[in-house]
Amino acid sequence: MTRKARAATAPPVPPTPTPAGPQLSRLEVRNLATIRDLTLELQGGFSAFTGETGAGKSIIVDALGLLLGSRANTDLIRTGEDSLLVTGFWSEAGGEEFSASRRVTTQGRGTARLDGEVVSVRELQEWTSARLTIHWQHSAVSLLTPANQRALLDRQVPDELGTYQAAYRAWTDARTRLETLRTNERERARQLDLLTFQVREIAEVNPQPGEEEPLTAELTRLSNLETIALGAAGALELLSEGETNAAALITEAVRALNAGAKYDETSAQLQHELREALDSVQAVVGELRGVAEDSAPDPEELARVEARLAALGKLRTKYGPTLEDVLAFQAGAEEELAALMRDEQDAGTLEAEVSRLEREVRRAGEALDAARERRAGPLAAQLVNVIRELGMPPARLEFRLSPLAQPGPSGLSDVTLHFTANPGEALGPLADVASGGELSRVMLAISTVLGAETPAVVFDEVDAGIGGAAALAVADQLARLARERQVLVVTHLAQIAARADHHYKVEKQVEDGRTVSRVRRLTPEERLEEIARMLAGNTSEAALIHARELLAGRG
Repeated sequence: MTRKARAATAPPVPPTPTPAGPQLSRLEVRNLATIRDLTLELQGGFSAFTGETGAGKSIIVDALGLLLGSRANTDLIRTGEDSLLVTGFWSEAGGEEFSASRRVTTQGRGTARLDGEVVSVRELQEWTSARLTIHWQHSAVSLLTPANQRALLDRQVPDELGTYQAAYRAWTDARTRLETLRTNERERARQLDLLTFQVREIAEVNPQPGEEEPLTAELTRLSNLETIALGAAGALELLSEGETNAAALITEAVRALNAGAKYDETSAQLQHELREALDSVQAVVGELRGVAEDSAPDPEELARVEARLAALGKLRTKYGPTLEDVLAFQAGAEEELAALMRDEQDAGTLEAEVSRLEREVRRAGEALDAARERRAGPLAAQLVNVIRELGMPPARLEFRLSPLAQPGPSGLSDVTLHFTANPGEALGPLADVASGGELSRVMLAISTVLGAETPAVVFDEVDAGIGGAAALAVADQLARLARERQVLVVTHLAQIAARADHHYKVEKQVEDGRTVSRVRRLTPEERLEEIARMLAGNTSEAALIHARELLAGRG
């Protein structure tokens, strides 16, 4: 059959679902492994990625993993290049577009960006993980941890879990404070004594900002009273008390101008100015006489000023270097002292508060366990229905709650998944009884039943090890999930690829002596041939008929 004839008989493609939430609309990859330069336009709904073994199908998942903060291994950089770059574009419902990118260099350094702005890898991870989830081939291993098993059930009871966790935080905070008070009683007593002494020492001196400068000046004056008095006496001798003194000479000068002042205005003015100078000298003489007579030092005043300055200096040495620093230290010490005294007073009542909060925790924990019990059965039944469709008809699964000795961060009980794939066998902990293949199918059931909290979900060959009717059931589950989420699946199963709304093929080519991986969206006739190849390894007429039947049964 010719390509034209084959294309004419390819089944029509139904309209693409439009899941709610931001869509991963474009992925740009530069120099990642065998990808040199790739721009991949993505659609909503269900997209399948297929290709020959070794074509590099999982490189797309590796690229998205880098945006989710996975370890940046320099081995991923294309040989001969300095760096790789991955950029994802998300389109919101209103048409607004956002981008996230990550560059990794051969030196092991990297740069993460959100809308072009440099951010930390953690910030990039937080942003993208709210929009994208990847289920890797090894993701099933995460089911082995009790915490992840409990989280599956707790997603069904978010209100009760939130109430419990708030009560638990309040209880543990109060208990920690009480334990701290009890453990540090001796240290607190020492600290109380020290702070009390320090506050009292400063308060007794009662330093005032800026008082040291005038006190220092006063000390200098008191220490030099004799010198001051001698100077004043000498000046007094020259101005008024010596045989020849300034006051007498000025008086004689005033008299000498008496006659001329009657006839000369200038002489009269000068005589007036001399009289004023004489008045000033006599005023100074009066003050000098007081300074000269006050020559005896006052030991008590001198001692008082020296003691005050010494007390201020001691405070500055211990709590300074300035008096302002001393006062700031006093304020801080008083505040700390008050807090310690409150703690001491609170210790008596805090024990009762801890007991009350523990009762609240247990009430909230009992309500959480009751909600878990209500949701455990229906959720397990949903999962079992899918697991049985995936090729394990006798499978049974249930959530079991086992009480903890003490309330924990996530409740009063631990939650574990119990499972059996064999008829007549007792259920056992999933981590102990499930084989690798069984674990993968349980994980796939969980992924498709619970979906993901993000608008886009990626599955990387989680269908490994299944086929036939089980493969058709997996395809149905993925198609069902794609009604609410953007689903991207790397698969080797024709049954799954045939259910996709969009089919991409990953191919390897040799260009200029180098291997290059390319990804392209297939046309209807190309898709028919790819499904046939996946079924039979060729595009024989029989394989094409089978492929056509698979594609015709998509709806």
